[in-house]
Amino acid sequence: MKVSEFDYFLPRELVAQVPVEPRDASRLLVLCRRSGDIEHARFEDLPRYLDQGDCLVLNDTRVLRARLLGVKETGGAAEVFLLRKIDGDVWEALVRPGKRVKPGSVVEFGGLRALVVDRTGFGGRIVKLVADDGDVQGAIEQVGRVPLPPYIGTEIRDPERYQTVYASSTGSVAAPTAGLHFTEALLDRLRRAGVWTVFVTLHVGLGTFQPVKADEVESHRMHPEYFSITAEAAGTIERARTAGGRVIAVGTTSVRALESAADADGGLTAAAGWTSLFIYPGYRFRVVSALLTNFHLPRSTLLMLACAFGGTGNVLRAYREAVRLGYRFYSFGDAMLIR
Repeated sequence: MKVSEFDYFLPRELVAQVPVEPRDASRLLVLCRRSGDIEHARFEDLPRYLDQGDCLVLNDTRVLRARLLGVKETGGAAEVFLLRKIDGDVWEALVRPGKRVKPGSVVEFGGLRALVVDRTGFGGRIVKLVADDGDVQGAIEQVGRVPLPPYIGTEIRDPERYQTVYASSTGSVAAPTAGLHFTEALLDRLRRAGVWTVFVTLHVGLGTFQPVKADEVESHRMHPEYFSITAEAAGTIERARTAGGRVIAVGTTSVRALESAADADGGLTAAAGWTSLFIYPGYRFRVVSALLTNFHLPRSTLLMLACAFGGTGNVLRAYREAVRLGYRFYSFGDAMLIR
């Protein structure tokens, strides 16, 4: 399967630079994967498309202030982009300029410093963080910046706008953006309508946003990301399924967490660990029965997952329709429900 099969044209002006206000005022494209029919709505209309007994699964990860801008011992500027905690205060990271920051180098951030310990297989670095006051996590929150995607050209006024309203488990380097559309009021409406809401965790890392450089889809390998599903969450999802409710995954990260934890028969129990699951057309979904997601970059693993769920022809046709109607794309863009 060629990566070029997942390409599409997007005018630059449709890449959303700022979030809409309020959060649930974004547009919602609804795609029926069986018929291919498309409807257009607002995100605040979501309760119309969910039924009593359905189970909405949301990723409660919180974005880490992962961008650390500092100075090398030589006086030159350097950036350490934290990817994931390995053990204690030892992290896997990307470092720029990479070729000039070798093992043994130290980068200072003002109250926090990074000692480069080793290289990784994909060109990153292993770094050990040391805080002057001993509180590394506090220092990261103090000096770090929220890592907005490169296609967003300006800093946002309120960094919390790049967090979901239910974010609680810090560890991601990018937001699970399908969840950015929810307000507390909308979640309350859904609960009052009899829709279950369940939280799982998948810390978004390099695996989610790493570009696909191979020509063949099957040759791409995902970087591992940490996920966790509690016994309570798994139990609620299983009760909803047994009663005939649908499992609506909010975002591709929730999909990967659920599908990584499922057994061969689709059963779901508590699970935690690292997943490198790469979902592309041909994958057999075992848990998820509907997907709420944003519009993704061409040739990305996220678009491939959406195509695997909704059908490549259906999804790319929906994308062309969204472009024609001026939908907003990517992290701060509009949403799509595939059901």
